[in-house]
Amino acid sequence: MHIGMAETEDERRAVYRLRYDVYVEEMGRYQTVADHAQRMLYEDCDEQSRISYAEIDGEVVATARLTWGGDAPLPQRMIDQYGLAPFLAELPASAIAVGERAMVRPHLRGTDLLLKMMGGGMQFANENRIQLVFGDCEPHLLNLYLGLGQRTYSKTNVNSAEAGYLIPLVLVIEDIAHLKRMNSPLLEFVRDFGDDARIPACIQRALEDGSAVMSRMHTTSASYWGEVHSALSELEAHRISALDGFTEDEAARCLEKSTIIECQSGDRVLKKGGVARNLFVVLDGTLEVRNGDTVEAVLSPGDVFGEMAFLLERPRTRDVYAATGGVRILSLSEANMRQLIKSDPAIAARLLLNISKMLCLRIVKDR
Repeated sequence: MHIGMAETEDERRAVYRLRYDVYVEEMGRYQTVADHAQRMLYEDCDEQSRISYAEIDGEVVATARLTWGGDAPLPQRMIDQYGLAPFLAELPASAIAVGERAMVRPHLRGTDLLLKMMGGGMQFANENRIQLVFGDCEPHLLNLYLGLGQRTYSKTNVNSAEAGYLIPLVLVIEDIAHLKRMNSPLLEFVRDFGDDARIPACIQRALEDGSAVMSRMHTTSASYWGEVHSALSELEAHRISALDGFTEDEAARCLEKSTIIECQSGDRVLKKGGVARNLFVVLDGTLEVRNGDTVEAVLSPGDVFGEMAFLLERPRTRDVYAATGGVRILSLSEANMRQLIKSDPAIAARLLLNISKMLCLRIVKDR
């Protein structure tokens, strides 16, 4: 295996073809901007970015992009998408980078390949004293990135027509204490500067102010369950919720690696054709299930959505939009749910039974 930087035109074109395979064909993204004739996906910022790739037996199997303010001014699209203006007002551009377009071919997902590539990026960051690396991810990948030591920081999430619904993230490179708390595998690659570590005050303030996401990984079990329970306990007496009949301990096992996401009116939370299979429970507000311009269903607190993709292991069949302000949804990790089925089948059976009852009531109501 070879890991390096895509510097030649042939190397970059191979990366662009991998992006097309993963983003356009597999995930159904970037349909309007991809080069379908040449089966490539490239962007203007690629010209100034550092693109790494991994190659096995002559095939590019993984890639990632790092756009560094020390090479050239960060593109306005990135400044807007990640809300970088307040940070650039206090830090030199060379202290900030944006990591995007990280992907691995399907048969190598779950290996340490992407971690090795990120390791090279962390070494580069330390050599150049990059303090903040921004990025984003889909809700179902959030716990993966939080486990690496990244954190949510933004009051609003990214709602992109091309890319879908994304959670902004930041990695504070020299915050070794946080990386240790998360037992991040990136510790192997970063340098501990000790008392000379640079943890910018601007990002400390942003983290203290909170974000649009509450993660079980960063919250005590009691506090987290309190947030979920307070929302679901307000349902009308005849309503069924996904966690009906669960004790706090049982609920905690279901909620492991889950997140609570605040959405703004108009946010497209699920995109038709998306391949993620996590489950969602509505905690507050109203959402609409749409097929094109047609509203097929309205979701309110206690309702479950995303269950078809989870149960049938197929892509999303409808778009789901936040129809009001104040929407909060509970995102349940597909991986954790499937592990629960193996390790604690009684609790998993109760959860799936509750969901089945809710689906039956939905069918009866629609008749």
